[in-house]
Amino acid sequence: MTSKRIQFVLLAIMLTIPLLAFSQDKLTGYQVIENVYNRATGTEMEGNLTMTLINSRGNKRIREIKQYIKDFGKVEKKIMFFIKPADVRNTSFMNWSYDDPGKDDDQWIYLPALKKVKRISSDSKNDYFMGSDFTYDDLGDRKPQDDTHKILREEEFNGEPCYVVESIPKDKDYMYSRTVTWVVKDKWVGLKKEFYDEDGEYLKTLKINEYKKIKGFWIIIKTEMHNVQKNHTTKMDLSNIVIDGGIKNSMFTERMMRRGLK
Repeated sequence: MTSKRIQFVLLAIMLTIPLLAFSQDKLTGYQVIENVYNRATGTEMEGNLTMTLINSRGNKRIREIKQYIKDFGKVEKKIMFFIKPADVRNTSFMNWSYDDPGKDDDQWIYLPALKKVKRISSDSKNDYFMGSDFTYDDLGDRKPQDDTHKILREEEFNGEPCYVVESIPKDKDYMYSRTVTWVVKDKWVGLKKEFYDEDGEYLKTLKINEYKKIKGFWIIIKTEMHNVQKNHTTKMDLSNIVIDGGIKNSMFTERMMRRGLK
């Protein structure tokens, strides 16, 4: 190769590098939400979850939960056992989220009074979970391809640079007409999410009040969902977190839901 040819190739490479860097910075709304969806959190995680329900008068109800999550490759499984208070003790909830874009989450709940595991139907996923401000659908994994995403703007939230992304469901009968999410750049943590009901009215806001890095993974520690229409709030605090500590596959079964934690 002649020296002129070498210089031409080097020049072409030098011109291409900044163009590539520029194109990578210009993410689409879909790519931002996809990065949030695919953010690594470890293969397994367990911890104690404190759920605090606060009504419009400021009265509180506190529930203690043990939670286990495990990624099996093509499916991620989560199970929650209610420990306290006595009126919800031994209630359990299980969610299986699939990588298959055409497959919806499977969900089950066990109510001790009925002594029966009930499967959550698709028609019931807009029901609120155990008196909280989270629906059953909120507790599952919504896939990026279920919505059309658009970056509205870039701005700071809580001192962190964020993409503000509007997501509109492709299913016109979905329970939310749209959501707006503030996503931290490079960390891909959704710090805030606004939900709008079927009529387009502002319904509720989810805020991440604390997250931190554990074993190299960004883990959400404290969340708060406030329903503005009901003036009701649910806080979730995660503690005693163990990443990749070894969770048996048998933990995620209907049998375990009935048995509970001994």
